[in-house]
Amino acid sequence: MPRNLEDIRNIGIIAHIDAGKTTVTERMLFLSGAKHRIGEVDKGTAETDSDPEEQDRGITIYSACVTFDWRDVHVNLLDTPGHVDFTAEVERCLRVLDGAVVVFSAREGVEAQSETVWRQADRYRVPRIAFINKLDRDGADFQVVFDEIKSRLNGNPLAVQIPVGEGPAHFDNPFRGVIDLISMKLLTFEDGKVITGEIPEGSQDNADLWRHMLLESLYDFSDELMVLALQEKDIPDKLVKKVLREATLQMQIQPVFCGSALHGMGVQPLLDGVADFLPSPADMPPIEGDDAGKKARDKKVRRKPDPNEPFCGLVFKVLPAKTGDLSWVRVYSGQLKANSRALNPGKDKKENVAQLWQIHATKREQQVEVASAGDIVGVIGLRDTITGDTLCDTREPVLLETIQFPETVMSMAIEPESTIEKKKLEDTLELLLRQDPTLRVKIGETGQTLISGMGELHLEIIKHRLLRDFSLNVKFHKPQVSYRETVAAAAEVTGECHRQISGQQLFAKLTLRMEPSESDHVPVAILNHCPPGTLPEELVVVIIDELKARADGGGLIQGFPLMKLKVTLLDAEAEEDNSNEMAFKISVNDAFDKGLEAGGKVLLEPIMKVDIVTPEEYLGDFVGDLQQRRAVIAKTENRGRTSTIEAHVALSELFGYSSAMRSLSQGRAGCSMEPLEYAAAPPEVAKSYEI
Repeated sequence: MPRNLEDIRNIGIIAHIDAGKTTVTERMLFLSGAKHRIGEVDKGTAETDSDPEEQDRGITIYSACVTFDWRDVHVNLLDTPGHVDFTAEVERCLRVLDGAVVVFSAREGVEAQSETVWRQADRYRVPRIAFINKLDRDGADFQVVFDEIKSRLNGNPLAVQIPVGEGPAHFDNPFRGVIDLISMKLLTFEDGKVITGEIPEGSQDNADLWRHMLLESLYDFSDELMVLALQEKDIPDKLVKKVLREATLQMQIQPVFCGSALHGMGVQPLLDGVADFLPSPADMPPIEGDDAGKKARDKKVRRKPDPNEPFCGLVFKVLPAKTGDLSWVRVYSGQLKANSRALNPGKDKKENVAQLWQIHATKREQQVEVASAGDIVGVIGLRDTITGDTLCDTREPVLLETIQFPETVMSMAIEPESTIEKKKLEDTLELLLRQDPTLRVKIGETGQTLISGMGELHLEIIKHRLLRDFSLNVKFHKPQVSYRETVAAAAEVTGECHRQISGQQLFAKLTLRMEPSESDHVPVAILNHCPPGTLPEELVVVIIDELKARADGGGLIQGFPLMKLKVTLLDAEAEEDNSNEMAFKISVNDAFDKGLEAGGKVLLEPIMKVDIVTPEEYLGDFVGDLQQRRAVIAKTENRGRTSTIEAHVALSELFGYSSAMRSLSQGRAGCSMEPLEYAAAPPEVAKSYEI
């Protein structure tokens, strides 16, 4: 796979559900010659929706990687899900991508999940271009969507194309082509070919206006452009593209393309935009990580995107299989060779890299001998490495930042029918855990197996996989809300151990401070402020490890996991003959329970951000219904004949909400929801869960 770094594009297609991501991907594959027949999402024949569940539902659930060549550029493209329950798939893809194409529906505009993926791209500093799709649909409005990218996403969109006409063929002025504002030509599309013509007379004034706005914006990024404009000289297309590329790479603008992917209109110019404006690995800054060498502590290391640098890469997805997991790796620097060894510095383990594969969709396509900086490759042979782990050169260890995933919000109990089924269930869940980093599995106090996920659809997909794909004989119980616990106020407590065990008198004493924390990234933060020299180093390690284990054990209300909590070790006492590891473990547990009691137990419930789009006449009904569900209405907006509501609602009030929404609006409203935060539950809810 040796290629020039400048000729590689690692990109993702991201958007709200049903904006047309997978259809755009299918057209790109067909037009590039990588596929000879166009797949359709509705018929279940899309290349990247290969899972039976995806084909049945007509949605993308798992990210898929496809590769193809366009012009002189090699594209590694990741098609991602749009449904919020699978936002982790978007998260891990954006973590390793260099650029993105954000797809918007010309009819629905900027939707809830559009905002989520835009924020994710901002967080990972991913340059992007936009594609306004479905311009052939009734209600399509290019101008409205363009303005919403500015107002709702705080973007800086620059149109490089505008549509000629909008709406379906039976309209007076149907969508029939696009005007390229760089070359100032009309582009129409027939049988996979682009036909270039002159701009129609009726569209010339509008095209001139948009061209003027494009150049006006670009003057801020190029003195050369400004000088040519002041001298009233012609501005070369090559210079316009150069300035567009530079500003896009700096994330100062987002070039906007338009078309209808379903009818093959506008996709070739979009592919040109991927090649012209999105970054290659060579355009990206060096990746930074922690020096994982034995002697190095808190030292940062940078790796340039160069095949001659020491190897480092990040595992961002694992496809489990009984014959050997296929791990997707983004190579950031150096080269990774088949039949070699790599270090997993996070686990301090060496891994065998038995085989390297080029990935197509979710399958292995072609075996390769070497992967270089900038490549995305499938690796077979890794045993202990999971999503978010770093692989690197054994002689030059570096630890890259891992991938953070959101907390689960819903759980469901599973019961195997027999002992044999129990063992099969354990093995299957272990396999699913390797694949899905947002899935959690816990054995409850009653011995029940609890699985937790990102929402009702997520758990439903897991349930179907266990029954259909793995043929397990298991019972499922109704989904439950995943509550959390914390403390109400700060408390300083002392834990002690005065016990005689096996004839030996044990002693240990320590002081902890437990207090609420606002951090959602680290559920329980554990700090050591014990004065140096108070205890031997090995006993301090035992205390910290026991605090971590105790934090994982849950709280006092119902054993729910703890979060938004900070625990600080302030002081400790030991006796030379009577203090050992056991004594300090006992004192940690004593102090932890006292701290939870003294701080005041608080039950936290997941709050969802709910976005509803409804015809205006049902707005009052929805607001009334939401208020009965303890909702906080954050904002309402009018968009033409429809209204949007953003509400913050406790997840426990939203079970079966899709049915209620249909009856409120006669099936005409749409809704999406995503986890927002954990907040204190009302006293009546907390009381019902107290032991």
